[in-house]
Amino acid sequence: MTAELVRGQNHPLPEARIEIRVSAGKPIVAGATLSDEQGAVHGVEWVAHPGSPTLPGIEVSKQAAADHRLACDLDALPESVHRVSVLLALPSGVGGPVRFGAVAAPFVAVTGLDGSEVASYTITGLDAESAVVALELYRRQGAWKVRAIGQGYAGGLAELLTDQGLPQAHQLAGTINEAVAQGLARSVAAPPPRTADGDRSRQAATPVRGQDQGGTAPQGVHGQVPPQHGHPGGQTSGSAGPGTTGHGTPPSGYPSGPGQADPSAVTPSAGVGGPVNYSHPGRQPAAPPPPPPTAPPAQPGQPAQPVAGDATGWSMEERLYNQVWGMFEDLARSAAAYRSAVDFAESRMEQELDKVLSDPRSRIGGQGDAAREAARAKHSQLVDRARESLDRDLAQLTAESEVVEPALPPAFARWDNPVWQGYRVPMEVPMALRLGDLHLPESAGLSIPMLVRLPLERGLWIDSGRAGSVDASIADSDERRRLAMETAVAHAARLLAVYPAGDYAVHVIDPGGSGATALAPLTSTGVLAAPPAVGAAGVNEVLAGLTQRVDLVQMAIRGGAADSLPPDLDTAEQLVIVNDFPHGFDDRAVTQLRYLADEGPAVGVHLMLVADREDASAYGPLLDPLWRSLLRLTPVPDDHLADPWVGHAWTYDPSRVPNGSQVLQHVLTQVAAARRSWNR
Repeated sequence: MTAELVRGQNHPLPEARIEIRVSAGKPIVAGATLSDEQGAVHGVEWVAHPGSPTLPGIEVSKQAAADHRLACDLDALPESVHRVSVLLALPSGVGGPVRFGAVAAPFVAVTGLDGSEVASYTITGLDAESAVVALELYRRQGAWKVRAIGQGYAGGLAELLTDQGLPQAHQLAGTINEAVAQGLARSVAAPPPRTADGDRSRQAATPVRGQDQGGTAPQGVHGQVPPQHGHPGGQTSGSAGPGTTGHGTPPSGYPSGPGQADPSAVTPSAGVGGPVNYSHPGRQPAAPPPPPPTAPPAQPGQPAQPVAGDATGWSMEERLYNQVWGMFEDLARSAAAYRSAVDFAESRMEQELDKVLSDPRSRIGGQGDAAREAARAKHSQLVDRARESLDRDLAQLTAESEVVEPALPPAFARWDNPVWQGYRVPMEVPMALRLGDLHLPESAGLSIPMLVRLPLERGLWIDSGRAGSVDASIADSDERRRLAMETAVAHAARLLAVYPAGDYAVHVIDPGGSGATALAPLTSTGVLAAPPAVGAAGVNEVLAGLTQRVDLVQMAIRGGAADSLPPDLDTAEQLVIVNDFPHGFDDRAVTQLRYLADEGPAVGVHLMLVADREDASAYGPLLDPLWRSLLRLTPVPDDHLADPWVGHAWTYDPSRVPNGSQVLQHVLTQVAAARRSWNR
């Protein structure tokens, strides 16, 4: 059971690797100090803060956020460390609240790696304080305990750090505030996810491009080079698949990219005043995630029964993410091994047939026929053996998929997953987002979720043209455009659904109004930042506003003057859906769109283009960089996602809402209600 601590109470910690989760409702700064047996902090190098987030055994966030996860490995702390103090502070100079008495009481929980709470503490009784020591982890007789502290400081971080015994307290407080201000200007991701030895999460990144995206693919969101660890559920021998070849990367858009993880977007802070409700807004009475799963012992000669979340990771979300990655790798390896075996069998048969035909004595009579039959029999035997191995791997992966798919959180789940029926607006941004499914010709019945890391580092292009799609030839032009816009709306709704209230804004440019029907779920629920922009004037107004936002934030970052940003600047991530491009766009608007595609993602502005490339053919090569900078998706299945290592062409299936389902309306209604509550 969870221990609900009060000030001064302590509780034993049953394990060394823990997370400290902080929820405050408004952006705050989190940090930690290490001290010795006498409680002395030996210098600034013993303080983990946004400007220096990692110390041996402790990792904190790089930016201010409403929710934090501090990672702590008590066994990895230096022997001289006997105490870890968790610090919380309100950011200074960013226009938010200046005292904890004006915000909801911060809630702090110590959890295991599976998310189960060990102890929690709601810090009440704060008023003029702007910094507080929330918890203390301390070593006593070889064991670690947690104590609820709740000691506030009206003088802010400088006073708190001085009380911790740091002579450089004021200088360090300034360094922390500067790092937080820069993080606010960027509004980008926190550090990469923590991984353990043997983890299936990948470290280095190499981008992949589709067959339609020639040239060097831009660096960014897609692909990481995996280590040579096999996934327990599948084939590990043979050539590697997309993202494999022994080490490789997934196709464009698949998990994950360097420098990203579990971001907490910065949200504007409300002003002070009025009574304070000390019941924390982010704490929900949901059951904690299940403990780390263990597979039942396998029968001799039988593969182990698959279990959802059997990969390594610091949370169930990360374990499921890594497990999906491992399934993708295994399917790629198995398909590559099968194709290699078939190629070898055909090459061997051709060699043996050539040898038969090259000997004049064997061209006539029964001797030649027997040799040809023997060659074909060997070929069939090799192919059958390879197919048996592939079928065995596919059966294991299919069984794993059947237990993993129902366990996925909303951000990873299909729209028909029941998890969406119980959807609630999250308090933090997930690691990744599902944009569809991937499969190979050899695995028609097995699809792997296509996940992209958040925040997006590339814009999206929903291709409304034929472009070689297998099913596009059966739909006329209007039908393809309708499907493309419906797909764009489904993707936008999913993005809105996985971000906390107020952390994501969607704009729509629909010059001719042709997307009104498809846009109805967004417009009727009121989740858009503004009504869809129509006509040339609407196009120019939206693009000019977003271009100005990119310019302002870029200048603030380069000049180190994040606190000089206009107070009304929306720090939420921005998505602009552009329908029926390039109709309604003049040359100036096209230039602005290219600028947003190139520069926007780094400062939180993302593009979703719904277009047929042939419609923009009049621009010639001028728009080639635009198409290459976007991740191409299709509204119908299409085998356009290719890897450059073993030649796999992955078929992409879009993430569409089932016909007749009301799940989209249900989810967007929840998002709209949360946004109205957040804006109050």
